[in-house]
Amino acid sequence: MQFPEYRGRRLRKNENLRRLVRETNLSVDDLVYPLFAVPGKSVKKPINSMPGQFQLSVDYIAKEARDAFELGIPAVLLFGIPAKKDESGTGAFAKDGIVQQAVKRIKNEVPEMLVITDVCLCEYTSHGHCGILEKGQVQNDMTLEVLAETALSQVKAGADMVAPSAMMDGQIAALRETLDENALEDIPIMAYSAKYASSFYGPFREAAESAPQFGDRKSYQMDPANADEAIREISLDVSEGADIIMVKPALAYLDVIYRARQEFDLPLAAYNVSGEYSMIKAAAQLGWLDEEKAMMESLTAIKRAGADIIITYWAKQLAQVLNK
Repeated sequence: MQFPEYRGRRLRKNENLRRLVRETNLSVDDLVYPLFAVPGKSVKKPINSMPGQFQLSVDYIAKEARDAFELGIPAVLLFGIPAKKDESGTGAFAKDGIVQQAVKRIKNEVPEMLVITDVCLCEYTSHGHCGILEKGQVQNDMTLEVLAETALSQVKAGADMVAPSAMMDGQIAALRETLDENALEDIPIMAYSAKYASSFYGPFREAAESAPQFGDRKSYQMDPANADEAIREISLDVSEGADIIMVKPALAYLDVIYRARQEFDLPLAAYNVSGEYSMIKAAAQLGWLDEEKAMMESLTAIKRAGADIIITYWAKQLAQVLNK
């Protein structure tokens, strides 16, 4: 068609027309809300680099989960900061570990809320790396055993789904085997399949107190320059038994989300990470942009690229907008 037969503006001239032909729509059903659990009681400590987010004690985290559920958000993703850390990250799989306590409290008070637990060691190790160290190097296969033990402990506490994020080779197979051996074959695994060594994780590392004490995580997280490798990583996770696949971060990797959507038919999650959240928050505080509009545009872009599930710190704020 040539102008004037086709006029795109015909379908843009008012909001009802735009709504009628809109191709991508955000829904509260898409959302997973990340939360940070810490020891103590009545703790609600602001995270300086993530305005509007907090480290929460177990009593407060249950209240936050209830508030989210009442807004229609179907799931939370839990991270834990233990009272003590050690070389081996034993707090990750302790029966009375901070995440295990948080899971029990949420499931007791909001049983309908889907509770997903992060399975990694970086929050629990004194060195801040995501696995067991020997001679300054992360040992892949030794770490698999601890990750599997952590997942099992979290599920026994009541977790509905586990989400291994350590980027160890074979981690999905290790978790699937351990869960199945313990008659937990109905517990799904959300795989951090394509997790990049990103600069956008900075605020999270303050929130989770998980910055590495030396070196970096480039030997196990992906090179931001690589996209074909992401497809290989996702393929491996699918073959090992992943139920949901993930790309992390989201906004700087929309092309990877799009490729994953074209290649795989499993549910696809995207993690709208802390730096992506915080940079918009900071710009809005300076009056440089409209936060709500930037939030909506960013999250719509993630869904438009192909994500079915969006893990975002904006979950409650977005739900309030969508529920108006």
